[in-house]
Amino acid sequence: MIALGLLAGLLGACATAPRGPSVDQMRADVARRIPGNVSDRQGWATDIAVAMHAQGIVANPENICSVLAVLEQESGYVADPVVPNLARVSRGELERRARAKRIPLFALNTALKLPSSDGRSYAERLAVVRTERELSEVYEDLVGRVPLGKRLFENWNPVQTGGPMQVSIPFAEKNDRGYPYEVQGSIRNEVFTRRGGMYFGIAHLLGYQTPYVRKVHRFADYNAGWYASRNAAFQAAVAVATGRDLALDGDLLDPGAPLDRPGETERAVRELAPRLGLDERGIRRALAQGDELAFNDSVLFKQVFALAEARAGKALPRERIPGIRLESPKITRELTTAWFANRVYDRYRRCLAR
Repeated sequence: MIALGLLAGLLGACATAPRGPSVDQMRADVARRIPGNVSDRQGWATDIAVAMHAQGIVANPENICSVLAVLEQESGYVADPVVPNLARVSRGELERRARAKRIPLFALNTALKLPSSDGRSYAERLAVVRTERELSEVYEDLVGRVPLGKRLFENWNPVQTGGPMQVSIPFAEKNDRGYPYEVQGSIRNEVFTRRGGMYFGIAHLLGYQTPYVRKVHRFADYNAGWYASRNAAFQAAVAVATGRDLALDGDLLDPGAPLDRPGETERAVRELAPRLGLDERGIRRALAQGDELAFNDSVLFKQVFALAEARAGKALPRERIPGIRLESPKITRELTTAWFANRVYDRYRRCLAR
């Protein structure tokens, strides 16, 4: 929970600030929109208000309800949510990685029988894990103490999301500047707390400008990555302009692809090069702006849409929900980014009506 001194300081600083509401006012606005059956509404409201204030995010109904909608969808107001069948899934993931690295299963089983830092064997701890925080702690312990653990994970913890908003841990680790709390251990640990999970989840959801008209596309971005909805619309325009079928997944470049072996979208854009007035390197540089708002103002973006709309004979949307099937050891049924975005959007509208 937030330290009383930190909250008092923030309240005092905001009380005399010439712009925006105080944290206390923001907290009251947030609390009014949290469902009445949520435990510790004031605690949740405080963590959300402090996060929004620290990041300079306006606490208007649209932003508050955006946060609450994702929070409800991802965890139902639980700081460290239980993941069904996590023990079985995590053991299966260990065995899968062992097979991929040609490690005999008997060697894995032998390693898991070793005592961990709390005295229990790793196998015993894995058998009872219920949350991602617990699983992450087992992996960190295993990698830190057992040589086979280092070989299995190469100093990389496979738990990459966590907390009440299921935010990306690598995202949090790259965006910890301005974090208003004293870090307890590591940013990874902070993500699994309510205060940290809300801070970084809000940063991922609202910490960037978008060109979108409808909130549903921001929610799709939360699931698929910043500007994925804008990029998927661009891919659709490329498909129209070239007559090619493209995956509308929001990924404009294949990471690390050499210039002479471009990915699917880049290869299609190159077919338009004579009409775009750009060479291969120019196209690569433009597509590299796919994680920036500025891509909308690029020559490539504007010309591709001009070509596509001329061929289609009508205006084309500048945003669309990416066509992505969600894959994770935690997911046991077929889900998509569209499913996620629309579920969150429904929650968002109900929140606005409260």
